[in-house]
Amino acid sequence: MTLNLWKALPSKIKRAMTIVVFFVVSVLITVAGILYPLSDEEVNELGRGLKETQNTVKNLPPAQKVSFIFGNNFMISLAGFVPIIGPIFECYALYSTGVVIAAYSTYEHFQISPLLLFALLFLWPFTWLEFLAYSTAVAESFWLTWRILQRKGKREIKNACMLISICAVMLLVAAIIETALLA
Repeated sequence: MTLNLWKALPSKIKRAMTIVVFFVVSVLITVAGILYPLSDEEVNELGRGLKETQNTVKNLPPAQKVSFIFGNNFMISLAGFVPIIGPIFECYALYSTGVVIAAYSTYEHFQISPLLLFALLFLWPFTWLEFLAYSTAVAESFWLTWRILQRKGKREIKNACMLISICAVMLLVAAIIETALLA
């Protein structure tokens, strides 16, 4: 019954549902990284690294900030589109993001719950756009893999290219918003 319902759905609805599922999975993987217990040494090491990156980015002119943020996020998103390997890389990147959020939440006596800090990030529109782009990449990786297995991979390349372009635009907008709001 469920399989018949899935087959009856239009392709765009299936793709949208797949992206939503991976959005939820992405948030859960990041939360798993947040819950990973860190030693004081790990907190200090990750906190110092994040502070150095923040200071480097802070001193850039706005256009270079946008370029830096966009470039970093777009490379992560692009990797997510690769069949089979992309979702594994994306999971690692999201988990690592959670670990860094956890470290930052207690670094230099900041002392805020890492889960609260993560939830607060969703008050910013760029967070939603970034997670949506990563979720789109992983969802398309699965669609591309499925179509390749069905020997319909060439037709799926068109969708992949379109979604890569959409993710690029989302991540560029996210980088502009992040630069404007956090400058």
